[in-house]
Amino acid sequence: MARVLEPERPRPEALLEQAETEERHRRHGKLKVFLGYAAGVGKTYAMLEAARVQLAHGRRVMLAYVETHGRAETEALVQGLEVLPRRRVEYRGVVLEELDLDAALAASPELAIVDELAHTNAPGSRHPKRYQDVEEILAAGIDVYTTLNVQHIESLNDVVAQITGVTVRETVPDRIVETADEVELVDVSPDELMQRLREGKVYVPEQATQAVQKFFRPGNLTALREIALRYLAGRVDHAMRAYMGAHAISGPWPAGERVLVCIDDSPIGERLVRAGRRLASGLDAELIVLHVETSRDAALSEPALDRIARTLRLAEELGARTVTLPGSDPAEEILRYARAQNVSKILVGVSHRPTWYRWFRGSAARRILAGSGAMDVYVVGGSVDAPAPARPVRVRTAPRAPYLYSVVIVGLVTIGCVLVRPFIAPANLTMLYLLAVVAVAVQWGTGPAVVAATLGVLAYDFFVVPPRLSFDVTDTQYLLTFAALLLVGVVISNLAGRVREQAQAVRRREAYTTMLYALSNDLAAARDVPSIVDAVARQMAATFDRDITVLLPSGETLRPAFVAPGFPLDPNELAVATYAFRHGEPAGYGTDTLPGARGRYLPLKTAQGVVGVLGIRRPPDTDEPLTPEQRRLVQAFANQVALAIERANLADVSRRLDLSRETEKLQSALLNSISHDLRTPLASITGALSSVLDADAVLDAPTRRELLEAAREQADYLNRLVGNLLEMTRLGGGAVKLRLERVDIEDLVGAVLTQMGDTLDGRDVRIVVEPNLPPIPMDFVLMIQALLTIVDNAVRYTPPNTPIDVRAWYEEGEVRIQIGDRGPGVPPNEVDRIFDKFHRIRRPGDAGGVGLGLTIAAGIVELHGGRILAENRPGGGLAVTVVLPQTAPRRSSEADAAAAGG
Repeated sequence: MARVLEPERPRPEALLEQAETEERHRRHGKLKVFLGYAAGVGKTYAMLEAARVQLAHGRRVMLAYVETHGRAETEALVQGLEVLPRRRVEYRGVVLEELDLDAALAASPELAIVDELAHTNAPGSRHPKRYQDVEEILAAGIDVYTTLNVQHIESLNDVVAQITGVTVRETVPDRIVETADEVELVDVSPDELMQRLREGKVYVPEQATQAVQKFFRPGNLTALREIALRYLAGRVDHAMRAYMGAHAISGPWPAGERVLVCIDDSPIGERLVRAGRRLASGLDAELIVLHVETSRDAALSEPALDRIARTLRLAEELGARTVTLPGSDPAEEILRYARAQNVSKILVGVSHRPTWYRWFRGSAARRILAGSGAMDVYVVGGSVDAPAPARPVRVRTAPRAPYLYSVVIVGLVTIGCVLVRPFIAPANLTMLYLLAVVAVAVQWGTGPAVVAATLGVLAYDFFVVPPRLSFDVTDTQYLLTFAALLLVGVVISNLAGRVREQAQAVRRREAYTTMLYALSNDLAAARDVPSIVDAVARQMAATFDRDITVLLPSGETLRPAFVAPGFPLDPNELAVATYAFRHGEPAGYGTDTLPGARGRYLPLKTAQGVVGVLGIRRPPDTDEPLTPEQRRLVQAFANQVALAIERANLADVSRRLDLSRETEKLQSALLNSISHDLRTPLASITGALSSVLDADAVLDAPTRRELLEAAREQADYLNRLVGNLLEMTRLGGGAVKLRLERVDIEDLVGAVLTQMGDTLDGRDVRIVVEPNLPPIPMDFVLMIQALLTIVDNAVRYTPPNTPIDVRAWYEEGEVRIQIGDRGPGVPPNEVDRIFDKFHRIRRPGDAGGVGLGLTIAAGIVELHGGRILAENRPGGGLAVTVVLPQTAPRRSSEADAAAAGG
């Protein structure tokens, strides 16, 4: 019997990727890139031809930005297409023409044509790069056709520079091309391209001659063409394998690769990242960029720290996951992290430190290679000149004072040795110099300690060892002492210095952790958004010593929830913050979006969306950006605040939902009450009065009186019911104001029983009031009403001739008044609900009602700051206890004080 093979299921990862792609297509426009290997291959021409095809299919096509470069055949394709006017920007006396992003978004075409994707925008534009403009157009749901040369792809930038000798400054992150919906290669042979160049179809003659000499050489063009073909082939291969995975097409499925790139402050960091990106793309692997933050990072210069930050930003732009780990041994931390993350390949750079340094401390690359096990290790050599910084940098200079202090300490030790030399052997005095080296190392670090060790050896030789005041050594045994003193001093200074640097790093991280902990505590205690905003403003001002602002959404705009006095929140800055809010990306200075702004604006993002914007001001007197550690801390603050605001918003929504549910419950109960409890007495009253007024009816006097009495009783019931509803409304709306006075409990009980009057006829009322009870502050009239309701409830819902017990006593600083009966009591599962609105216990022969009497009594008692309790009595019956405090309720006290002050 043949075995039926089960069809293979698609991989969950492939299905998820396909679902994400479809979701992105549904919300965003589609991007098509016309890719070439050099200028002049015909990218713009092919793009315009494709645009005209779309126009012929009935789509609205707009030329948002196209460069024809004066080519007649290209200009001919522009004719008949809608052209968007360009935005004119004046920069240093020159008028530049740029893509008008706002006009393109306002026009909202179906397809926008944007040439030269890698173009750098003029200063003052919303985005520094045109590809960022394209991303915003795509986010608006508009399709985009664009052009790009392969040398502008970021991960291929240094490869192209090696081949052509020309470094291309304008680059596009790989993710732009990788997430494009379609990439079309526009290809011509190098010979044909050279012919076009000679015919002036690429550059004007003067530029063409220079291009041939520097870039457009046959070898360069052939290599660039191969790079473009390989890049596109890799993309096609990735698409094919994604299709196979989504459709469960069997094939070889090797285990996933993971590439780890290790960087430090070396100038080749960016080269390492690009090499890792190319390797990861070829393997379809995840790319991780790791920086181990050691104690020596605290002593790095500003350019070195900026170089690390730039390398990490480049890695993020290339789609890598960046990780920064603290540690004392980079090689050990790298291997530990690689094993934990199942890394298959590690890229490290060749050390550029001096040979003596590598001999003394060892090479991290060699140690990683030795401990890599099954992981492949790639060591990248060479050097790349670090690009010149775009702004002046402040170089840290080593302070001179610690070195002077080390000289002074060695001098003092030498004086002491000279004074005690007649009494102590010279060999024993070396310990004093070692003690001085350790003290200097612990206090000021390695450099001053090495100076102290060197000066100590010289001073020991000159002032202590015979012949004194001379560097001559008569006893060769002292040479060993000198060498040991110097070596031990250097080793001790190195170890003590490293301990000191590690302690400084730990203190720095502890300070940041303490700041986050303090903010977390403040946010945890904050119950509403104003308290949260106040907490973050206080903590950030103390941490960063910079002005901040917090902006929260109000309809379609942002409103300032907090603005520091020195924060320049003008309309321009508010527009930058609005951009960050709507796009969910940082904007302002230090970012790639509107970097000319005076504030850096971070969206407060949560799983539910963006709940606000946090802004931190650029220092007014300098252009110094936030350090990488400060940026991470600011982001951590923003994340904490976002979660706190989301929590407060959710709590507010929950309260509104609870109120809505209670309102719906009240409305439903009112409708039920009106439909039954109001209709029944109205029908009785109408029937009785109709009978009395019926002219044909012959009624004797007793019958007529009986009908009128029944109508009056039902009218009294209606009056009581409507009064209860009105009283409940007043209590719920906070309209009841207490008029407090100190009342004797005996007077209160007596007034309640007096007003009950005939209702208590035939009832045995047992009153037990503890003597010398303190007078209680209360609204006498309201409290009588509450107790009347409880006593009336006991009378109406218990059998006749059963006793009513009224007790009052003092207990634990409170006065308790209890009304108890000997009726059937309340079912145990209903005891806690008898004070709820409209809750009634249905029994045969029920006296009627809507279940508001005890609710009103409970509301009055709670308004006095007390509480009301119910419990079944042993032997049968129900006991309702009113507990009143000796002091006036806080709300009433505050109201009285306010009234007195007014």
